[in-house]
Amino acid sequence: MYELQELRAKIEAKDYQGALAIIDELEEMSKDDKLNKIYSYLVVLLIHLIKQNAEDRSTISWERSIKNSLKYIKKTNKRRRFGGYYASTNEILEMLDEAYEDALDEAAYEAFGGAYDRDEFNNMVRENVIKKQAIALIRDSY
Repeated sequence: MYELQELRAKIEAKDYQGALAIIDELEEMSKDDKLNKIYSYLVVLLIHLIKQNAEDRSTISWERSIKNSLKYIKKTNKRRRFGGYYASTNEILEMLDEAYEDALDEAAYEAFGGAYDRDEFNNMVRENVIKKQAIALIRDSY
């Protein structure tokens, strides 16, 4: 909110360079917010893919979470007014690598009733297979 007040003051003072700098900052903040949301949906997607891989089964709940994560990744990433996307496919793939680590921690806690610590659990799953599956699902959803 402070930024909008400052923007108004800059425009009223005819400080257009200062106003443009604030607009740039607001755009960056907006993009960061979108990327953080996409990251969160990637974590949820990966948690369920990891649990499927580890437990060699699925549930309706996991399937719904996967479907909803894909839907909201796409929806959040879409630039409504100007078209295009906030994050490129390559940026999403980079986020996927980071999100995998967070998802692995949570999946280890949830799978098998939390019977395995992170390292033990990590040895039970095939990271490359899971990431390839996530990439394919994301690409298919666009």
